[in-house]
Amino acid sequence: MASTLFSSKQRRQRLEEMSKKHYDILVVGGGITGCGIALDAVSRGMKTALVEMQDFAAGTSSRSTKLVHGGLRYLKQLEVKMVAEVGRERAIVYENGPHVTTPEWMLLPIHKGGTFGKWSTSLGLWVYDHLAGVKRSERRKMLGAEETVQKEPLLKREGLRGGGYYVEYRTDDARLTIEVIKKAVELGADAVNYAKVEQFLYNESGKIIGARCRDQISGRTYEIRAKKVINAAGPWVDTLREKDHSKTGKRLQLTKGVHIVIDQKRFPLKQAIYFDTPDGRMVFAIPRDGKTYVGTTDTFYNEDIANPTMTEEDRDYLLRAIHYMFPSVHITAADVESSWAGVRPLIYEEGKDPSEISRKDEIWQSPTGLITIAGGKLTGYRKMAETVVDLVAKEEGKTFRPCQTKHLPISGGDVGGSQQLPAFIAKKAGEAVRYGFTKEEGERLAKIYGTNVDQLFMLSKQYDASCGLSREQFVRLVYALDYEMAAKPVDYFIRRTGALLFDIASVRRWKERVIAFMADYLQWTEEQREAYTKELEKALHEATLS
Repeated sequence: MASTLFSSKQRRQRLEEMSKKHYDILVVGGGITGCGIALDAVSRGMKTALVEMQDFAAGTSSRSTKLVHGGLRYLKQLEVKMVAEVGRERAIVYENGPHVTTPEWMLLPIHKGGTFGKWSTSLGLWVYDHLAGVKRSERRKMLGAEETVQKEPLLKREGLRGGGYYVEYRTDDARLTIEVIKKAVELGADAVNYAKVEQFLYNESGKIIGARCRDQISGRTYEIRAKKVINAAGPWVDTLREKDHSKTGKRLQLTKGVHIVIDQKRFPLKQAIYFDTPDGRMVFAIPRDGKTYVGTTDTFYNEDIANPTMTEEDRDYLLRAIHYMFPSVHITAADVESSWAGVRPLIYEEGKDPSEISRKDEIWQSPTGLITIAGGKLTGYRKMAETVVDLVAKEEGKTFRPCQTKHLPISGGDVGGSQQLPAFIAKKAGEAVRYGFTKEEGERLAKIYGTNVDQLFMLSKQYDASCGLSREQFVRLVYALDYEMAAKPVDYFIRRTGALLFDIASVRRWKERVIAFMADYLQWTEEQREAYTKELEKALHEATLS
């Protein structure tokens, strides 16, 4: 099914309409948790609204390790229930959106004196397979030292005992979030980005009944009313609890995670690796689209939540980790093409190191009725949403449908299940030629957009080379503006395409033309054009520390 028009041109009109309606549920926060809640609620028949103060997925949900993973490391902390639940969720996330999630074999090298021994790794992966209900074809294999080196010749050979080989799921976290909110909108939810909650609204008895939001683009304010308000603002949940005067008891502990991107020509990694560093922390090195990315760090963070960035110290830590595990690859700071930093909103635990704090989610309700969900992991977003909406349904006492999302494809995901995806991509690659694309371009678009690719093919009919963009750039940009509410160049280059992370050279090549096109299409003022250009330049600068 084609995605619904969800255009940045209609933002103001949508906010006007939202201020005239009365909702069952208002979700504050457009990361994966908030978008998941909106989809769960609307699919049960609840009248649903969502506001996000930045762009969808602009916080933690575009800054993760980009894995829908089962949390193997939580076995070390004996969080068995979490591993079981999150592991099972991976398969659901994959089946509902196979175009944004891909199974990927991961190699865990075992070295003498390392964190993982051969026996404990074998047992851990066996437990993991069975807890997570991993399908037979994806169950772990234990490799000898020679087999391990064959899988990845760059690995450190000294002290190598062998390796564990198991499946993780790679995802595009931002696109996963966008596809979830697009599905919610398709089912009737109202959602808007760049709409910041300034204060909550209460009735005479002090119960929460909505929020006053400011449109960050026009500056206008709107009041949105709902029976239930859900605080799913990730790293900002405590800020909203302060507005509600209910920040008592548990609170957040933010930690920062940084990833660096290196071209495969410099770091020709063949195989995704999960390895331990000299200080006992675990790091991923993952090949993706001609690049290798490495992360993550795990340090306490109390600076600008909206704009975490890599420091030289973060970068050097990851470079040391690469030198330690891949000694033949002499990567230097000059080889780092791009980076990203994200903030994890964990729940504070006295005396624990960043990497020891639980990733479990918790739900709190304030005396005013504000429901807050905090903690949790990308992989568990659907289950977290189900739990929150179950609570709302129970309190409302009305008969809403039970949770629908277990077998509900997200936008672009209704290809008939993951098994059908390769045939679908091949078919669309052939069709693309009729619309002026090469087969390779058609294949790439079908992989990224799934069943929404037909919409991009139709947009191709409007293409005019005088716009200065290639046909592929043109359809991707117009689709982002009209069907994915991209409002600024950073939305397009970071969260709709991932280009600033994985193909930063293309951003430098296309930025002037993309900005010119957007300025004309969205009728920006000169001030807006200048501000949005500066914002993109700043993002480019911060990604490279240059």
